[in-house]
Amino acid sequence: MKKLAFLVASAFAITSCANSSNTNNQNDLAKTQEETMKIHDEIMPQVSIFDKDAVTIDSILTNLSAIKTAKPDLDTTNTRQELSQLKSNLEDATDHMMDWMKDYSADSTTVDYANRELTKVKDMKAVFDRVSKEKQEILKKY
Repeated sequence: MKKLAFLVASAFAITSCANSSNTNNQNDLAKTQEETMKIHDEIMPQVSIFDKDAVTIDSILTNLSAIKTAKPDLDTTNTRQELSQLKSNLEDATDHMMDWMKDYSADSTTVDYANRELTKVKDMKAVFDRVSKEKQEILKKY
């Protein structure tokens, strides 16, 4: 009888540890997914701003000769290259966001997947922050 009681107690202890570990994994998963979505929600509004900025750049490039008339010392070759690169950076950032959203699986139940996606979205935020700063510095000239 003592052996049976010991076995039952051992089984209960093992089951409790397993349940506790599972609960911790679920908590980690939920926190990671929540952080991922929070960062996504910070970046997402910038997509439409970046799209509008790309249109602004097109307008500046189209009217570069008129701008040159107003600013005779303007290096149009350098300006064209700088603005073209900025537009490319804006489009790359927004494309990356769209690709990430298309591929993201919110239904995933593995912590490893959630951690990988969190890393991706953090990296994407860094790119958005860098491009946003670059955009502000360049477009303030026009």
